[in-house]
Amino acid sequence: MALMKTPICEFDKQAIDFDLPGVDGKRWTLADCRGKRATLVMFICNHCPYVKAIRGRLIGDVRELQGDGVGCVAIMPNDPTDYPEDSFDNMKKAAQEWGFSFPYLLDETQDVARAYGAICTPDFFGYNADLKLQYRGRLDSSGMQPAPPDARRELVQAMQLVARTGRGPDEQTPSMGCSIKWKGHGR
Repeated sequence: MALMKTPICEFDKQAIDFDLPGVDGKRWTLADCRGKRATLVMFICNHCPYVKAIRGRLIGDVRELQGDGVGCVAIMPNDPTDYPEDSFDNMKKAAQEWGFSFPYLLDETQDVARAYGAICTPDFFGYNADLKLQYRGRLDSSGMQPAPPDARRELVQAMQLVARTGRGPDEQTPSMGCSIKWKGHGR
């Protein structure tokens, strides 16, 4: 497991369309996931300890953001060959067990993760109503252990700002997590 940190936000970079299968049996595009006021594209997986540490908080935060007009989608970019916990069947189980209120999609070719420039799980891309990038930061101060309950809710605050004003915060702390497990790259 290689620890990675996301690059700084490339403000106003356009969101990239996708057409991916969801754990619900439907295919999803960016337009299907787009929110009225903002859109959050998350790259997550099942096995990563950084994702596991934030999963409960993330689910609650996403529900709150959805209530603020933010469309949310999670994409699983890993090659599950060496990480069976990230298989499509296990994605279905995780989404059901945790009660995901957002589409959970499989990027089997990894083309979408590459197009977005995703490098780790979790990796968050927050867009305004015009689908221009405004946030590329972390959920909160969690690492492999959850942050304290009173930790600043950086993702929620940033995305509420984007939904309200169309612009993300100038200061953003990079997300960190496990490197994406690319196909054909020895581990």
